[in-house]
Amino acid sequence: IKIFDDLSANLPALHDSWTAQNMVPLSSLITDSYDIYANFPVNTMEDLQNRKLNAPGTSANWLQGTGATPVDGALTTYYTNIQTGVTEGTLSFASGILPTRVYEVAPELTRVGIGSMYFGAIAANKDFFDGLPAPVQEAFTAAASVTSTAHGDYVSMLAEKAMTEMQAAGLTVHELSAEEKAKWTEGLPDIVAPWLEQTGEDGKIVLSAYFDALRENGVTPGRDWDAGR
Repeated sequence: IKIFDDLSANLPALHDSWTAQNMVPLSSLITDSYDIYANFPVNTMEDLQNRKLNAPGTSANWLQGTGATPVDGALTTYYTNIQTGVTEGTLSFASGILPTRVYEVAPELTRVGIGSMYFGAIAANKDFFDGLPAPVQEAFTAAASVTSTAHGDYVSMLAEKAMTEMQAAGLTVHELSAEEKAKWTEGLPDIVAPWLEQTGEDGKIVLSAYFDALRENGVTPGRDWDAGR
């Protein structure tokens, strides 16, 4: 949240993309961490071979090269998909799995540490925002910062609560080893390339700035997707 709030406000390549939509970004929105919820345990990458997992949208990219087949869907369809054998699990996040009770049909959670996903922001119409008096604009910006912090705390709280309740209901938790995580990461094709083809030089600037910010905040990426761009 901190990184995207900063880049959306201060990195022209990203900020201008909001301006092009006549919007002013205020506060970033995220999920908690994506992991594998399935009706089978995952101890090695071989355990994913020929498995079908719900992985909608861009999250399907994370299964490329793993041997698993991504199947489109949504939190509202995962339960039935897994129950009827359409899929055998899903890449998803705890705060979404708990209320949809997917853990009942996918009682094996494998922590793989994919991390959270940024999926958008609270934003204001630019014409409206520009028409506000400066003190009101400043109040909006200050409130947005508080909202980002509160949202991050809320998502963390929901994820922790979900894990406690799901484990009490019978969810078994496994941790994929660092060695197997590295196999997954290193085995992925260049999943960034298609996005860069669409976004061009601005995309390269945003990618580089994002990974620089990760490292400045003490995060060591599992793979340097910005290298050589």
